[in-house]
Amino acid sequence: MPSFDIVSDVDMQEVDNALNQARKEIATRFDFKGVTCEIILEKDKITLTADNAPRMKTLNEILVTKMAKRNVPLQNLDRGDVEVSSTGHARHVWTIKRGLEHDKSKEVTQFIRDSKLKVTMQFQENKIRVTGKSRDDLQEVIAQVKTKDFGVALGFENYRN
Repeated sequence: MPSFDIVSDVDMQEVDNALNQARKEIATRFDFKGVTCEIILEKDKITLTADNAPRMKTLNEILVTKMAKRNVPLQNLDRGDVEVSSTGHARHVWTIKRGLEHDKSKEVTQFIRDSKLKVTMQFQENKIRVTGKSRDDLQEVIAQVKTKDFGVALGFENYRN
């Protein structure tokens, strides 16, 4: 029976490339000369530090544009609040969401059930396996899921006959 997987993942190599591009731009910009700004990647967290809040805002804008250019789904980046210390230093932590959370997977499966297509779904680890008798039904599921915004970027993998 044909099947495919619905996943929500981020290509970490593209994230690393975007961070390196942002670091290079910061090193060459005139408004960042002699300023301590850092971008640190630790597993699924990106930590930005700057010496004041306006530079942090600029740093965020640079990083968002670099991520968008590298096709990193911005929906999978959870940007927390900017923390400003009493000395004026700013810190911002972004969390990278990888895999479908249980609540989102329930929302996606309910949406597919409401479409009344003859497919079955199973939640496996951090993905949803969709199986059906007809490839046309599976293609219809993909088309319908692409039309709705679930708050995370969804991808489709392992399309098998």
